Amino acid sequence: MANERHGGRVLADQLNIHGCKRVFLVPGESFLPVLDGLYDHPHIDIVSCRQEGGAAMMAEAHGKISASPGVCMVTRGPGATNASAGVHIARQDSTPMLLLVGQVPREYRGREAFQEVDLVSMFGALAKWATDVDTPARLPEVIGRAYHTAINGRPGPVVVSLPEDMLYETVAVPDATAVQPSPVTCSNEDAETALAMLSEAQRPLVVAGGTPWGDDAYHALATFSERCGVPVLSSFRRQDYLHNEHENYAGCLSVAIDPRLSARVQQADLIIALGTRLSEITTGGYTLLNPPVAQQKLIHVHVDPAELGKVYTPALAINASAVSFLDAINQLTFTPPSDWQAWTQEARKEYLTYRKPLPMPGKCQIGDIVEHLNRTLTDDAIVANGAGNYTAWVHRHTRFRGFPTQLAPTSGSMGYGLPAAIAAKLHYPHRQVICWAGDGCYLMHGQELATAVQYGASIIVLVVNNNMYGTIRMHQERNFPDRVIGTELRNPDFVALARSYGAFGACLTDSSDFAAVFDEASQCGKPALIELQVDPDACTPGKALHEIRG
Repeated sequence: MANERHGGRVLADQLNIHGCKRVFLVPGESFLPVLDGLYDHPHIDIVSCRQEGGAAMMAEAHGKISASPGVCMVTRGPGATNASAGVHIARQDSTPMLLLVGQVPREYRGREAFQEVDLVSMFGALAKWATDVDTPARLPEVIGRAYHTAINGRPGPVVVSLPEDMLYETVAVPDATAVQPSPVTCSNEDAETALAMLSEAQRPLVVAGGTPWGDDAYHALATFSERCGVPVLSSFRRQDYLHNEHENYAGCLSVAIDPRLSARVQQADLIIALGTRLSEITTGGYTLLNPPVAQQKLIHVHVDPAELGKVYTPALAINASAVSFLDAINQLTFTPPSDWQAWTQEARKEYLTYRKPLPMPGKCQIGDIVEHLNRTLTDDAIVANGAGNYTAWVHRHTRFRGFPTQLAPTSGSMGYGLPAAIAAKLHYPHRQVICWAGDGCYLMHGQELATAVQYGASIIVLVVNNNMYGTIRMHQERNFPDRVIGTELRNPDFVALARSYGAFGACLTDSSDFAAVFDEASQCGKPALIELQVDPDACTPGKALHEIRG
């Protein structure tokens, strides 16, 4: 017979059973019994954040780097709406995540009670699954299903609404057992068919992306590329899926893409889309491959059957995980045609040329700073960023040399870099973790630097300050020249603000000073922020605002 427990303790026990190691939250009175239940699980770390959006983004980043659902807890109404940005990231980035939301008492529902929101309706189209729990007796069942849903098929976020009074109610209910992934394996027949199609191609490409991905997939992809001699591209913000110094790595399908790479994708006669959804950014606004039937022969490998044929009708659809497909095809005997060598070498040469730093207006050269980091960071260093024009330099020039080493939202959400870096440092305390942020990007969740200080997450934050919302300004200058409005920023003293939190702070106007300051920040033993004041005229690598205007 199970012992009687209040609903909050039942829920905490389920999290423990399913392997939860850390919970990111902003405490709320609507889920106090859950906090009480977690008190008896001291091995589950509690990270109290400054705003629910930051907490949700930390949970999403945890899910991204651990392949285990990141857990976030927030209160109803404003807490839930603040956290919705993190749920959106998890959905578009296919990240396993569990958002637990305290809700108004059951008897108050439907009356627009204090901070009441219909959470199931609100998150129904945003999350992979959203549900409400009416009785604590069903908590083991619901949390088990939530974990199963989050990690299987195409991973994603699950939202569970928890009425406050239900959490106080006591019940004697047996616990669930730990949920295990349900592997989707590639058949020998599918692997043989894919290999036969590959052998007939003259200009093949592999595009790797999506989730789940792991160290096993990372090494299996390298083996496949080496055996077949095929160029490998990464999808948007999945640049750590193959060592960037690998002789067959040929670049990323991203914003500010190399025009030669775009042309190469269009010239390909076979594309193996490995785990990627082939989303808007990856496909250049659905132009590099034209839906519904691409001009290139398409082999689409995806863990979720719902993604196969969703936008593109493939010549061969394989419902399997990326690692299963790679393992299966790596077992087959294959001799690549000799003319593939030139195709792959040309692709690699173009990538090496494209990633070389280009000068930008002003003395603070972001490309030179990225090159210094490439030389000095360890191979397992993690680089996180949010969204903005500064990311064009980060993505173009950073050399990712292990997995997982990149944390960046494919949803393009600003404010992501700092929370993600904190989650990464807490999960991998002995790794170097760098956060890139623009000034506007940083200020969306900059208060989480206080969270980093509180929990000893010694990250280094690089704030690229051009006193504007640079991406929007660029589009504004292009579409409505000489009519600038609403994109200027009057920023705080970033260094003083960082120091007020208890972090290290420094400001640079010349990138030649970066090495010494970065070394000091690396050795300070606490979170650090380095402000990089760049020329407002800088836009993207090789282009300035005056060129956009002209």
